Order: sequence, then C-alpha cells, then structure tokens
Amino acid sequence: MSDLKKYVENRKKKDKAFAEGYDQGFEEFKIGFMLKEAREKSGLTQEALARKIKTTKSAISRIENHSEDIKLSTLIKVANSLGRQLSVKIL
Repeated sequence: MSDLKKYVENRKKKDKAFAEGYDQGFEEFKIGFMLKEAREKSGLTQEALARKIKTTKSAISRIENHSEDIKLSTLIKVANSLGRQLSVKIL
C-alpha cells in the first residue's frame, strides 16, 4: 500500500467528516480525470471538444476539473465525440 493510501485510510478512521466526503469527492475527481485523459489521447483541445458537443471551453474545463453533478447525457456526448462508449456499472 502506498504512503498516500495509508494516509487516506488512517485519516478516514480518525476524521468522520473527511471519511464521509472523501469517497464521493474522489469519484467526482476520477470522472473528470478520466474524461480529460480520454480527450488528450484523442488529440483534442478543450476548445475542439466543446465545438464537437456544442458547448463552451469553460464548460469542458468545469467537467474535467469539477465534474460533480454532470448529466449522463453530457457524459454520453463527450464519450461519443471522442469515439468512445460510456459504461456505467453499479457494484
């Protein structure tokens, strides 16, 4: 286990507020990170992706950096414009 993972696990045990918000915050961060990574691998700038899905560069930036409360329809548009498919799992 990495030092970061150890830190997070220990902090979750000691700090209830941190533990309650961490998992959702991490999931929101992860979605934005994955979208940014897919966009970059596709060779598109934020501006080019925005044009493809008929939105603004600032909207793409918000999605990548603060992806909380993003609509499923928006995720599908982004994935399709990058030549990808969206997969959602409930575990």
